[in-house]
Amino acid sequence: MSFIDQSVLSRLDNLDRGDVDNLDYGAVKVDDEGKILLYNRYESELAGVDPSTAEGKNFFKEIAPCTNNKLFYGKFQKGVDSNELNMAFNYTFTYKMKPTNVSIQMIRSEKDNSNWIFVKKKAA
Repeated sequence: MSFIDQSVLSRLDNLDRGDVDNLDYGAVKVDDEGKILLYNRYESELAGVDPSTAEGKNFFKEIAPCTNNKLFYGKFQKGVDSNELNMAFNYTFTYKMKPTNVSIQMIRSEKDNSNWIFVKKKAA
């Protein structure tokens, strides 16, 4: 189910803004509490939230509160708590937009203990 290129996965610890802004899917880097460290252009356009507004805020509570539930945030927290965040699932975003079906992949970067939420809009 993964839509993430292997070259991206192999460089998780070294991705910078230029790298993630060139992706054709959303990339959100968060700490263990959900604070956004990096928010790419694709995700910004999908959600209608400027990166400068998103970064520093909590992804689950302030930027995408429709994810603050057992299905999404619960999976994130379980993966962080076990230090084994690596899962993929389908989801529907509903906050500040019409319902939008997406594929989600969440991955933990072992080197710096950060977490990545990757988002790809599904074809209608």
